[in-house]
Amino acid sequence: MKNLFDRLRNRTAALIHDLMMVPLAWLGACWLRFNLETIPPPFWQKALALLPLILAVYGCTFVYFGLYRGIWRFASMHDFMRILKAVTMGAVLNAALILLLFGVESVPRSAFILHGLLLVGLLGLPRFLYRWIKDHSLNYKPANRVLIVGAGQAGEALARELLQNPAGDYYPVVFVDDDLHKTGTEVRGLRVVGRCKAIPQVISRYDIDLIFIAIPSASTEELRHIVGLCEASGKPFRALPRLVDLLQRHALAHELREVSIEDLLGREPISLDWETIRRQLVGRTVLISGGGGSIGSELCRQVARLAPATLIIIEHSEFNLYEIDRELRARFPALTLHSHLGDVCDVTAVNYWMGLYRPQIIFHAAAYKHVPLLEQQVREAIRNNLFGTINVAKAANLHACQTFVLISTDKAVNPSNVMGASKQLAEMYCQNFNYRSSTHFVIVRFGNVMDSAGSVIPLFRQQIKQGGPVTVTHPDVSRYFMTIPEASQLIMQAGAVGRGGEIYVLDMGMPINIRYLAEQMILLSGKLPGKDIAIEYIGLRPGEKLHEKLFHEEEELKSTPYPKLLLAQHCQLVDWPRFIATLDLLREACKRYDEKAAAGLIETLIPEFQAGNRSAQRTVVAVQDRLVMS
Repeated sequence: MKNLFDRLRNRTAALIHDLMMVPLAWLGACWLRFNLETIPPPFWQKALALLPLILAVYGCTFVYFGLYRGIWRFASMHDFMRILKAVTMGAVLNAALILLLFGVESVPRSAFILHGLLLVGLLGLPRFLYRWIKDHSLNYKPANRVLIVGAGQAGEALARELLQNPAGDYYPVVFVDDDLHKTGTEVRGLRVVGRCKAIPQVISRYDIDLIFIAIPSASTEELRHIVGLCEASGKPFRALPRLVDLLQRHALAHELREVSIEDLLGREPISLDWETIRRQLVGRTVLISGGGGSIGSELCRQVARLAPATLIIIEHSEFNLYEIDRELRARFPALTLHSHLGDVCDVTAVNYWMGLYRPQIIFHAAAYKHVPLLEQQVREAIRNNLFGTINVAKAANLHACQTFVLISTDKAVNPSNVMGASKQLAEMYCQNFNYRSSTHFVIVRFGNVMDSAGSVIPLFRQQIKQGGPVTVTHPDVSRYFMTIPEASQLIMQAGAVGRGGEIYVLDMGMPINIRYLAEQMILLSGKLPGKDIAIEYIGLRPGEKLHEKLFHEEEELKSTPYPKLLLAQHCQLVDWPRFIATLDLLREACKRYDEKAAAGLIETLIPEFQAGNRSAQRTVVAVQDRLVMS
């Protein structure tokens, strides 16, 4: 009730002010008409007599054109246009009525024009003056002096929002922008004083306390460059969300956040054929194995929002299954969801689930993936990553599943570790089984996923929080990275367009040097690498390579209609009876827990694994005790 009273009181005060300006402008127009000399008595009397009519007409046009829907505190060009329309209409109506009722000679016609011009000024000037005083009241209170990087639409909107917040802690001082045409211009009364490369000098010259990066459309390379300049200045900096997020939520100042390592490693937004993906998933029964893991859980979220008929999740971690089940039921209450605790190595359970639900599409994400750990767990790596895949693939074929998508890894290319070898064998099985099954087997291969469980980014974050050291295996080691949502969406795209037997490779961009990654994460935490936080090189761990590859030498990558989704033009054809016989021997070795025999059989199936494995073992003997686990 109080807010309503205040609103009515403010609007009434504004109306009274405007009505008072009408006679002031009218009498001023009469005075100007007679060259600022004495107004003749007959004309003066006539002007006073017409004043009630003029007031009534203008009062109606002011209300009609909504002059009191705007707030003086936020007066804008839109409000000025309302004033202009209301005064123009009022002047035309007044002139028509007066000339019609009292004749052409009653009032000089120039008085109407002069009255309109004066009235526009008397109505608009107080509004904008009031706003200017409010906007610049921050000059008289302590506040962080802010440099805004980017004088585009986002920068202008951010400056406006900061200036309009008298209770805020931030006062924008100047802009920098790489557009040379903007240098020397003003945005919201703030000067664009130079290009981004001048950030350190601008900070010193204008006594800047804080930097706001307002370029949500900046590419990763551009953002890295700007962040480097901000880091060199030694001042804290914040950034607006990326353009996609701003389009989804019209947020500015309250969305400013610290720049994350994902911003510096991320890539341009992907463009998907959502219509094809939707046709593949809407109204279908979808099963996701490993649905509680990093990739699996994101796949569950993406699939759930496309309205499948049923979503089945298989997950062996009780906590992970509980978390994703709880989240999906809260976010998608209409979703038919079945969550099962189980293991893809359990043939009885897998066949039971397949027979019960008869899924049309399977995303097989269940896998062990920690390379150094699996070097000492040959049996478990093969049992889960290979034979677990075979169990699900056979059940998919038996129960007429339409599409089976195997989620693979760059480590399956020329594998030098057990994890990569187990995934390459799973690829070989699915690609060859595709030609012996009515199910379409599609393989998707990609590199590291940012912030996935067991990945390097959470490990570095934890080590920095503990004060270091940050452990890097080798100064030159590099890895491919992509975000979890990007990987999941491209997996769905591959599943939607694949016809069976393809190996799709996700375009991961350029590999990232892990030393650079560690240095940037330390800098973003406000520390200096080598000074506040040490970086320690511990040597390559069991099974690790300096650099990963996304495809074999025999594979010729071919572009597809979908950006960032490439097709490997190569089929890993095998002598199927011999391949299956060797897999049977490998299965028996796992049952006997004979890891030495299992390793020998892997080398028989993947000749390149033998040399790579020996090389890796020689490298890691000296650092075995320093294995860093996340």
